[in-house]
Amino acid sequence: MIESFRDLDVWKLAMDLAEQGYRFTRSFPREEMFSLTSQIRRAATSVPANIAEGYGRETTREYVRSLRIAQGSLKELETHIEIACRVGLVELGTAREIQELADRTGRVLRALIRSLQERLQKEDSE
Repeated sequence: MIESFRDLDVWKLAMDLAEQGYRFTRSFPREEMFSLTSQIRRAATSVPANIAEGYGRETTREYVRSLRIAQGSLKELETHIEIACRVGLVELGTAREIQELADRTGRVLRALIRSLQERLQKEDSE
């Protein structure tokens, strides 16, 4: 039974992803602190934050909107990770774990959005 956003599998995955985002950037050079390190951490924490925010909204439409924002932050995070690999801050093998977690989070997030959209369509047709 879901009593809180903390009970959502997608929020739990997103929290794991945020944690991984911090760990992923620990080895980045100090000169990256206010650029790529900060961007990765902000994007990573934005995903679970927007899922939680949406859960607390008044309507399903607002919830879906927040989930879409989380989806955008997820894509931003994936892009920052790719950039970190391309510029040599990390090896592709090191990035694989966080990329896989981001992918899994994205799949669950998309499924939740689809489910809520179907609910909205049913409500609109009634």
